[in-house]
Amino acid sequence: MAEAAGMFVIRQTIGSVLCCKCGIPMQPNAANMCVKCLRSEVDITEGLQKHVIIRHCPECDSYLHPPSTWIKAQLESNELLAYCTKGLKLRGARMVHAEFVWTEPHSKRIKVRLRVQKEVLNGVVLEQAYVVEYFKQESMCETCSRIQANPEQWVASVQLRQHVSHRRTFFYLEQLILKHDAAVRAIKIKQMDQGIDFFFANRSHGVKFVEFVGKVAPVRSRHDKQLVSHDTKSNKYNYKYTFSVEISPICREDLICLPQKIAVSLGNLGPLVICTKVTNIIALLDPFTLRQCYLDSDQYWRASFESLLTSRQLVEYIVLDVEIISPEVNNGGSRYALAEAQVARLADFGKNDTIFFIKTHLGHILKPGDQALGYDLYGANSNDIELDKYKGLVLPEAILIKKSYEENRQRKLGKPRAWKLKSLNMEADDSGGRHDQEKTNTEYEEFLRDLEENPELRFNISLYHNKEYQPSEMASMTDGEEVPSVPLDELLADLDISDMEDGDNDMRE
Repeated sequence: MAEAAGMFVIRQTIGSVLCCKCGIPMQPNAANMCVKCLRSEVDITEGLQKHVIIRHCPECDSYLHPPSTWIKAQLESNELLAYCTKGLKLRGARMVHAEFVWTEPHSKRIKVRLRVQKEVLNGVVLEQAYVVEYFKQESMCETCSRIQANPEQWVASVQLRQHVSHRRTFFYLEQLILKHDAAVRAIKIKQMDQGIDFFFANRSHGVKFVEFVGKVAPVRSRHDKQLVSHDTKSNKYNYKYTFSVEISPICREDLICLPQKIAVSLGNLGPLVICTKVTNIIALLDPFTLRQCYLDSDQYWRASFESLLTSRQLVEYIVLDVEIISPEVNNGGSRYALAEAQVARLADFGKNDTIFFIKTHLGHILKPGDQALGYDLYGANSNDIELDKYKGLVLPEAILIKKSYEENRQRKLGKPRAWKLKSLNMEADDSGGRHDQEKTNTEYEEFLRDLEENPELRFNISLYHNKEYQPSEMASMTDGEEVPSVPLDELLADLDISDMEDGDNDMRE
């Protein structure tokens, strides 16, 4: 640029000297030797560790960091690379780069190529690469040794319970636990009559699991401890800890009659409300005014109450007519529209002329001819103390909860879904026999249908592609009205280690 502008530029030339060993021209340095001759004279890796023995636990795939800390790391991971290079004695050299050299996974050897720099001969900095070989010495960690010696041995147990007649809450909670790896430290999981028991080898693991459950469900807990042994010489005590965790009996789609004190604290909500969502808070909706309020775990347990009717008591209705009386609103991410509807119980339809004129919050999705599930207050014999306290309260004949797709589902009965769920490695309780197993299978099928119908419900869980699913074009042409299903873009690939090894030889653990 300067020459183009007509300016005179002095060109600088870099001087060169001859190497004092081989005599080739080179740039001058303090040692007066070229790189090849300098490396032949000085080896900066001399005296550095080339062979290291490390202790590896094959059960939990962890490595011992002396004196007693075990670090969990996968092969060729950043954690394993940091573990291998952390304890090396470089004797004045400085490490500038490290990478794995591939070895057979079953060779019990790990190779790491290091590149180090060190100052030699009058301030010249020399860089050199060399390989460190690590020999894995198999040795089980303390936790795995204790489990191997006695698989039933545990230090902390967490007993999850919910006193309801179904397991829908536990199906959903199981998927949350899988997604967040909350039970990865559990040494055993056992299904019980009204809940699940989790067993841990460490008290802190049980405490952490209880904290996780408290973040996803309204719970209250207590803990006890039992003395197992006492060493009088070292004054050491060994305890077994038991955490009892009770989940609120209020479930999604339950009909609730709020106690007067709670109804007043929520701005005279209800008193008849529907539970629309349960996390660590309980979402309540007034189906006649579309008002929505929330109860956190502390508020609920201070004045706990039970459901008036549960999802086990839902009745099928047929919708005869619908008239919207207020525009659609969005409450907490869910859409509702208040409407007046004429409905009749499906079991009585065509037998008598019992038609109910009711208000419903499902005006945005119902149309004449649809089927809906709701609570039959006209024929119900409720014996609720809180309901009796409301003098002069006029109950509606029915309260609709959700649209029913049962008629359309019958056409697809027996056909596999395009998605699937994973499950915990859990010991099943077979004390109930065949009847309980059939009841569990029915409830699990209802849970899968809820996931298809409710996008908000499946937002926090992981759904996977079903490899056995084969779409049928003829079936989709003859099914009529579409049944709610899970979009394919919400599904995850179910990765299998064996598939990865067969399909891609370059991917190794």
